[in-house]
Formats: sequence, structure tokens, C-alpha cells
Amino acid sequence: MGDVAVGARSGHDGEEHRGRPAESAVPAADSAVTPGSDSGAAEDDRVTGDYSTAEGEGPGGTARTPKKPRSFWKELPILIGIALVLALLIKTFLVQAFSIPSDSMQNTLQQGDRVLVDKLTPWFGSEPERGEVVVFHDPDNWLAGEPVADPNAFQTFLSWIGLMPSAEEKDLIKRVVGVGGDTVECKGTGPLTVNGKALDERSYVYAGNTPCSVDDQGGQFKVKVPEGSIWVMGDHRQNSRDSRYNQSDKHNGMVPVKDVVGRAIVIAWPVNRWDNLPVPDTFDQAGLDAQPAAAGLTAAPQGLALLGVVPVVLWRRRKQ
Repeated sequence: MGDVAVGARSGHDGEEHRGRPAESAVPAADSAVTPGSDSGAAEDDRVTGDYSTAEGEGPGGTARTPKKPRSFWKELPILIGIALVLALLIKTFLVQAFSIPSDSMQNTLQQGDRVLVDKLTPWFGSEPERGEVVVFHDPDNWLAGEPVADPNAFQTFLSWIGLMPSAEEKDLIKRVVGVGGDTVECKGTGPLTVNGKALDERSYVYAGNTPCSVDDQGGQFKVKVPEGSIWVMGDHRQNSRDSRYNQSDKHNGMVPVKDVVGRAIVIAWPVNRWDNLPVPDTFDQAGLDAQPAAAGLTAAPQGLALLGVVPVVLWRRRKQ
């Protein structure tokens, strides 16, 4: 118990003399001590991890060979592998780049723009909301007859890991106009109405276009959006093959929520087009969500709560 723990021997004193009083032992110059100790020796038997007896020697006096740093060219494949894995994870779960192939979303988006799409929030149960610009898989051959790009193998690989905009030509981008439970209607040239409320779409509908198209192909409509689906329209109203013109497909022009890839949140390229993609103010107007069925459900719990409180109050008064 009387032995003192010395951190590291310098090698100048030779072997420690057995039986030498602890008071006469002089710690080596590089000994580690506990901060705040009153003596030069460690009181709690803690020592540093350096057991060498001389510079360049290991335990027992054996010489240590210093490790050579790994060559940069040997580390490069590992770094590239890590970068590719991270890029793939980000593309799969966080954000993905998409290129805009047509003019159907002018002037909000121009042909050739690159947008970043948020893929994270749908993993947490978030569903598309009115006014959002979303990317979705082709619900039922909406892109029939459209030209198909033919990327080379390298472009396909970079697209797959998310380092280039998606080369998947079966994805579309439109604005959400109606969600499950909404009634969306177009009469004449507009305005477009949702649940009986007229939308002011001047901030995003292509200049010179009318909100509604006067034709017998689908431009005039009144639809009720089922739960689990959305109704989408392009901002370039007279140049967009959207929900209006696909009402004969198996979903009646609706886009299943499960087919939505995510919300486009920002224009990332070209640099002079950097911008975010907010929800227009018209979708925040009062009463847009007001529906009789929803109001009844909101009031019902309050009524039940009141009915539950009355018997308790009467019972307490009788006890008094």
C-alpha cells in the first residue's frame, strides 16, 4: 500500500531500488498526476498510457516501429465509397434533384430548371397540402406519347445515387389544388373554386392564361376528391396535361397519395433562378377548409364533454 504509482519513467535512474522509502522516490519529469493533488505522486493509482522506458522503445525495452501513414491513393477508394453511400442515403430518404422537362409549370418553373424535392416528411406521415408543388409517379400512363430521354450508363448511375437530376421519365410535377374531401370546380374561364371558395391565382398562373379552360376535353369540371388522393393542375393552364385531361383513367384523374415522391421546396439550378417554392397565400384564406361534415365532427366531442360533466356536478351537489 505504501508504493507510489509513477506515470512514466525517464530511464535516467536505472532500475528502482527495492525497499527504498516512498518519501525518497522522485517522480520522473513527465509523470501524470491528478489535478489538485498536494503531492508529486498520484494518489489514486492512475497512470498515463505511456509505458515506454526510453524514446522509441516499448515495454521490456523492445524497439517500436512507427506506423507509416496510409497512402492517399489507398484511402481514396474508401472515401469515394463512403461518399457514394451517403449520397444514396440522402437521395433515398432526404432530398432528390429533379429536372423540369416541359413548360407545363411556367412561369413558376422553367424548362431545364433543377428542383430539390423533400422526401423526408412523407416518411413521417405528412401528406400533400393545397398549393404545394409536388413530384409524383405517373398514375396511369399520363406521359403516353411524350418524348423519352435516353441517358448513357454514367448519367443513369449518377442519377441513381442522386448526384444528378433524376433521369426517371415516369415522374411528373404539378401543383396540388385539391386534397381528400375537397370539391374542385371550373366554370367558364374561372375562377377555380375549392369547396365553393374562389382562388386568386394571379401570382402563379401563367400570364395570359385563364384559371379554367373552356373546352369539352376536361377543362370544365366539378369533382369530389376521394380520401387518399389529390387533384393536381399545372400553372401553365392552357399547356398542361394534368388531372383535368386524365379523368378517363383508372383513378378518374386523381393522383394517389402513395404515388407522391415529395414536395418541391427550392429551385437549385441555374444559379440565377435560385428561389424557394412557397404555398401561395390564396390557399390560406379563411373558410377554405370549412365543410359541414368536418364542423359537425369538431363540435361533437365538445357536446359529449358537456354531457359528461353535468352528472358529476349534480352528484357532488347531492353529497353536499
